[in-house]
Amino acid sequence: MFVTRHSPVTDAVLKDQLWTLYTRAYARTAEEAVTHEMLDRFEFNEQLADSTNRAWVVWEDNMPVAMTMIATDVRRTRWLSEHYFKKNYPQQFATNSVHYVVWAVVDPSYVTKGVSMFLARQAMAVEAREGSLLVFDMPEANQPHETGAAAELMHRMAKQVGGARLVPLTVQRYYALDFAPLLVEDKITGEQDPSPLSDSVL
Repeated sequence: MFVTRHSPVTDAVLKDQLWTLYTRAYARTAEEAVTHEMLDRFEFNEQLADSTNRAWVVWEDNMPVAMTMIATDVRRTRWLSEHYFKKNYPQQFATNSVHYVVWAVVDPSYVTKGVSMFLARQAMAVEAREGSLLVFDMPEANQPHETGAAAELMHRMAKQVGGARLVPLTVQRYYALDFAPLLVEDKITGEQDPSPLSDSVL
């Protein structure tokens, strides 16, 4: 296995190879996460074309088996609030050291073969040398609790290349009001809400 670094990705054949890897790797997450975790092809190509992003690719012979995309300019991402980092991490923001893991994917056939660690050692070594604040997020499917799981894996990988603290930033939860026909009919026919709210709390 070997690693290549691209900024930006310009080769059409490589773009197609990376898209195939990306869709294979994200298939399960796309079904289990309520958020739009998986980019469409246009969004994906936009990230590849951005020269402020770093794409790291792990190869097995001539086949890409893992990759990560790291955005090095928080002001150019649509996922993070530059105002938040300007306020809470002013030094890193001022020096353009707030970086963001846009995605990190491994071909499902290679998940158990140590590819994640191999990729992380390459990409995170650069982040460690630059002293960056490397931000990442996880859907609940990959991070069901505040500690452990994928976040702890990222922390262990970071510690292989230098000292790093794992800092929880925030949690976002999604809810739905389910107006399924049966529930609506029950309400209309007079079934009482077991815990009514007064108008004053709305």
